[in-house]
Amino acid sequence: MEEFKMNSSLIGFPRVGKGRELKFASEKYFRKEISVEELEKVAKGLKIMHWNLQQAAGISHIPSNDFSYYDNLLDLTVLLNALPNGYRQLGLNERDTYFAAARGYQGEAGDVKALAMKKWFNTNYHYLVPELFDDTEIKLVGDKPFAEYEEAKEIGVLTKPVLIGGFTFLKLAKYKGSKTINDFADQVANAYIAILNRFNEQGVAWVQFDEPSLVTDLSEEDVALFTAIYEKVLAHKGNVKVLLQTYFGDIRDSYEEVIGLDFDGIGLD
Repeated sequence: MEEFKMNSSLIGFPRVGKGRELKFASEKYFRKEISVEELEKVAKGLKIMHWNLQQAAGISHIPSNDFSYYDNLLDLTVLLNALPNGYRQLGLNERDTYFAAARGYQGEAGDVKALAMKKWFNTNYHYLVPELFDDTEIKLVGDKPFAEYEEAKEIGVLTKPVLIGGFTFLKLAKYKGSKTINDFADQVANAYIAILNRFNEQGVAWVQFDEPSLVTDLSEEDVALFTAIYEKVLAHKGNVKVLLQTYFGDIRDSYEEVIGLDFDGIGLD
């Protein structure tokens, strides 16, 4: 008799560590008590520990890129070249530019406030709100998801990279000029095509796009925007299987459109 094996998939894994190691290391870094290299060493240790833990538990689809130094939506904002110029013009290194957007910065390089924070749907977690200006050019510029996939692969763990999807990114962003959400749709779609191209080059089997904005009340225009983005993106998925993941509620307003698209899996939490 053939043995039945159930596939298991985690949406994401808590990043801070069971002893809140990431929190304490970050606070030490902010106080200039440890170097960026020491901070990154703590982060790498946590990622490896969590990947090994999930593999030992027999999880079939182990997430990567669910780790963040501060906020996953801020990670995506950086990845998509959407960090406002005020932070970039400080001339700080990559990590400190990121933290300037997260926490603000006052020092020799200048004086900037942090991005606004807002509650992540119906949770007590707060995300950093992306700000899109008329001169913002959304495109793939970073390598975090691809680097973390390789980090896990080096220890023998093949992961499922996880990213917040382009529709949710656009729905949660604040528009600071005359351009509106639809003006950035093509740029976002092209950026996600570039992301899938990179994952194809790496031989990634599955990628998960989180679209929690689908569980909110959507207008016909919202559904049309979501559909237009994913019709374009999914046409370029290549050998990568794409899992659409939602959570916090149902997708009644977009269900027919979602099941009509070429996703390889749909996770409804």
